[in-house]
Amino acid sequence: QGRFVESGGGLVQPGGSLRLSCAASGFTLNYYSIGWFRQAPGKEREGVSCISSSDGRTYYRDSVQGRFTISRDNAKNTMYLQMNSLKPEDTGVYYCVTDCFFDGVVVVTTLPDDYWGRGTQVTVSS
Repeated sequence: QGRFVESGGGLVQPGGSLRLSCAASGFTLNYYSIGWFRQAPGKEREGVSCISSSDGRTYYRDSVQGRFTISRDNAKNTMYLQMNSLKPEDTGVYYCVTDCFFDGVVVVTTLPDDYWGRGTQVTVSS
């Protein structure tokens, strides 16, 4: 059974940057559309970004557009999320997922809960 290992989170001041990594084991990332979700305390999980396996097109939620960049390194079987100009509202646990897509409004995923990793905590605070 494949699994993800997310890393790169931490505490950063508003306006700072972080680069999250998602290493996949047991399966090949480039066969899938892959992306990032996040969950803030007391809130539901929300899609942040997704990169399509078919054409490499990227999608972002409106609030991170222009600040976050998703990428993949197929040779390393790893996905990244470069996060710049971070805001306190970006705080949350960030998870990587497969089987994501953009439904015209938001990034969604059909990945069952059992396949989600532990995530990596991102805290944006002064």
